[in-house]
Amino acid sequence: MSNHFVPVSPPSLGNLQNLTTLYLHTNQLSGSIPLELGNLKSLMDLELSTNNFTGPIPPSLGNLQNLTTLYLYENQLSGSIPLELGNLKSLMDLELSTNHFTGPIPPSLGNLQNLTTLYLHKNQLSGSIPLELGNLKSLMDLELSTNHFTGPIPPSLENLQNLTTIYLHTNQLSGSIPLELGNLKSLMDLGLSTNHFTGPIPPSLGNLQNLTTLYVQENQLSGSIPLELGNLKSLTALSLFRNNLTGPLPQEITKLKLLQLTLSYNNLSGRLPKLLCPGGVLQNFTANSNNFSGPIPKSLKNCKNLFRLRLDGNKLHGNISDVFGTYPKLNFIDLSNNNLYGELQNNWSGFKSLTNLKISNNNITSRIPNGLGSLKRLGNLDISMNNFIGGIPRELGKLTSLLTLNLSGNNLDGNLPKELGRLNGLDSLDLSTNNLSGMIPKEIGDCSKLSYLSLRNNKFSGIIPSELSNLISLQEVLDLSQNMFDGEISSGLGMLKYLEKLNLSHNMLSGSIPHSFEGMTALTSIDVSYNDLEGRVPETKAFKDALREQFEHNKGLCGNITALQKCDFSNKKKGGTKRRPKIFLGCVGGGRDNEVQTIEFVNDDLFRIWDFDGNNVYEEIIVATEGFNDKHCIGVGGFGSIYKAVLSTGQVVAVKKFHSREDDEQIDLRSFSDEIHVLTELRHRNIVKLYGICSHARHSFLIYEYLERGSIVKLLSNEEEAARLDWIKRINIIRSVASALSHMHHGCTPPLIHRDISSKNILLNSEYDACVADFGIARVLNSNSSNWTTPAGTFGYLAPELAYTMRLTKKCDVYSFGVLTLEVIMGSHPGEFITFLKPARSGRTYLLRTKKLIKLIVMCLLFLIMFVLKIMVFCRLRLIL
Repeated sequence: MSNHFVPVSPPSLGNLQNLTTLYLHTNQLSGSIPLELGNLKSLMDLELSTNNFTGPIPPSLGNLQNLTTLYLYENQLSGSIPLELGNLKSLMDLELSTNHFTGPIPPSLGNLQNLTTLYLHKNQLSGSIPLELGNLKSLMDLELSTNHFTGPIPPSLENLQNLTTIYLHTNQLSGSIPLELGNLKSLMDLGLSTNHFTGPIPPSLGNLQNLTTLYVQENQLSGSIPLELGNLKSLTALSLFRNNLTGPLPQEITKLKLLQLTLSYNNLSGRLPKLLCPGGVLQNFTANSNNFSGPIPKSLKNCKNLFRLRLDGNKLHGNISDVFGTYPKLNFIDLSNNNLYGELQNNWSGFKSLTNLKISNNNITSRIPNGLGSLKRLGNLDISMNNFIGGIPRELGKLTSLLTLNLSGNNLDGNLPKELGRLNGLDSLDLSTNNLSGMIPKEIGDCSKLSYLSLRNNKFSGIIPSELSNLISLQEVLDLSQNMFDGEISSGLGMLKYLEKLNLSHNMLSGSIPHSFEGMTALTSIDVSYNDLEGRVPETKAFKDALREQFEHNKGLCGNITALQKCDFSNKKKGGTKRRPKIFLGCVGGGRDNEVQTIEFVNDDLFRIWDFDGNNVYEEIIVATEGFNDKHCIGVGGFGSIYKAVLSTGQVVAVKKFHSREDDEQIDLRSFSDEIHVLTELRHRNIVKLYGICSHARHSFLIYEYLERGSIVKLLSNEEEAARLDWIKRINIIRSVASALSHMHHGCTPPLIHRDISSKNILLNSEYDACVADFGIARVLNSNSSNWTTPAGTFGYLAPELAYTMRLTKKCDVYSFGVLTLEVIMGSHPGEFITFLKPARSGRTYLLRTKKLIKLIVMCLLFLIMFVLKIMVFCRLRLIL
């Protein structure tokens, strides 16, 4: 009986000669069944089910001549069924299901004349069903399902007149269904599904007046549905799906008070009978993937208990406006791929249990009912490929259980409701091929579980919102093609590490393809054709494998890939002759002759950016900064000041003007040339980009990309700005700096040491992407030299050992990076933490320090928790994918 005994069954039980009943079921007994149990001559009931017994059934059990019940189901028993069990003349119940038995059914079991129950299902038995089973005159339940039986059903089973249940499903039986089964007058349940039966359904089955369930689905049956099945007055479930049945659905069938009628995936045709739901008891009606035609019967209105309805994939037509009633229990409805028309009425909002609503590929013409927003359980809404008009109801944002939303291929217009951003469980969103307009609301970036997003072929405009970079689960598709998006491609899209297909074609996008796309390693397909893009494309596999058509009709894309020309940014003189590339074209020299000074280099990108006359560039910078007026100054460093300059083209750049020496008013040429030399050799998405240089008698400066949010130290010192710097952004900043250092230390030959990694030299753009700046004291690490140096950099970030070893190594940057990491995490320099440990002069000072210390500790703990959670989510995603 039910306990939790763990030991094996002791062989000494075999000594209990007067024992009549042995109940050890539902325990945790293991090991083999003792042979000695065969000595219990008086035993009548042996129940060892639901344990962990292994090995074969002992043949000695065949000695138990008084045994009436043998329950061994739900164990781990194996081997063949012993022939000796055929000696148990008194046996009435034999249950061996849910084990690992193999081989055939012993014909000797046909000797068990008193047997009423034979359960052998859920094993690995094989061979044919023995004819001898037809001798079991007392048998009532025969369950042989979920095995590997082959061959036909033996006609001898017609002799089993007491049978109420035959379950032979999920085997490999073949041949036709025997006519003789129609003679089993007591039969109530007949399960023959998931086999290889062929031929027609025997009309003789219509004689089974007590039959309540008939399951013959998933076979290869053919012919029409017999009219005689309409005689089965007790039938509640008829399952015929996935066969090759043809012809109409007999009206006689639909007069039965069926709870379940499944006809899917056949070749049935004709009209659906007018009377489909007598008594209103029908719960499951599936007739999808057939050739039914005509209208949907209005009698469906009476099916108040309807739970599942599938009519998709037919040739149904007619107006559905007044066909459906109110179905409080309806869970699933699919009317897709028909020729239905009409409107969705407000009564659809009464389907409160609905989880799936699919009406795609019809001719429905109406507005989307606002009431659909009240279907709180809805997980799948697909009304694509119809003629729905008007806007997308904002009420759909209330469908918080929604996983799939497909409104594509309609005539919807207006703006995309920001309320859709509340669908934070949404996996797939397809709004393609409509007339939607306006900008994509940034709230769409809150749908963080999206793996598929298509807004293709609409009239969306404006910039692609940077918030789409929050859709880190995007994997299958991001399709924004055939719209009117303009501006530059957000570099944040490069954070979509799992995205496989990206289509931005047929828009008005400009600028270059962001370097961050280099990190999209899962990308297999890219299309940026028909835009206004230029410059070098990333060299990832997706770009290399792309066809020419996927880049065509742009301003000037190039790269080291088959589909494009190589990048060649060398300018031409007026006579058409080429000249050697220089580091800049916008630099004015000193002296009366106003000659241009140039420094030769090999980096094509920089030469491309400044395609202007040198004098014009110089004058533009002077005008934009009002002669380097302090009001345009946005930062001061050891070698120069940084100014913001807005050029006449609208482009914003950062200008680093180098300080003059006090003794002779000359530029610190070494710092100037060092920074030029370093930056012309570097190309990385997390290293600030150098656009050009100017060396003039009055001013010498470098021109960089402008990063809107400035330095980390500036951001952290502003409480309001620092509050926006959540943990995700902080982690991304640290990761970006690490990526830049990795490139400098391991991606450059010889390695490059920055020597001044600090919060003032890490700059952020509007999307909080971090770039390393200020390479004025950077040095190449030469393997052939001793790399001696004097300490240089920012106090508080210098590696202590540098002060006494004077030896420059990569570890100098790594130490500074560690300090920076702590500063980003804590929100202030770790040196402040040390000051808290010093003795306080007053109680007030001590209290303030304690509060701040507690705040720092809490912040660090929160960061640690968030970091661990992020790792858990990442690992979970990897497991799912």
